[in-house]
Amino acid sequence: MIRHIVLIKFNPEVTEETVAELFQELREIEKQVSGIRDITSGRSESPEKIERGYMHGFVVDFDDWDALERYQIHPDHKALGAKLVANAVGGIDGILVLDIPVPA
Repeated sequence: MIRHIVLIKFNPEVTEETVAELFQELREIEKQVSGIRDITSGRSESPEKIERGYMHGFVVDFDDWDALERYQIHPDHKALGAKLVANAVGGIDGILVLDIPVPA
């Protein structure tokens, strides 16, 4: 399994409603790309309070690297990615992405 972790530092004027709409778009992609196991998204509620401005994020679990690639090249993913960049502090600099293999 591959775990795709995305942390986003949204611009201050981006509302929680807008964030919810973006995350709903992500869930629509789940229905279109085979190999997605699960999607979790939301706002940090960490008691440690060391998010450094990355208050929102999501995790997508994929069956394998091929499923992640299908997701990456999907036109809806590209469109959502552009919206995330447009709403992040500093554009792409306001987004962190990690892809981690998870043993079965």
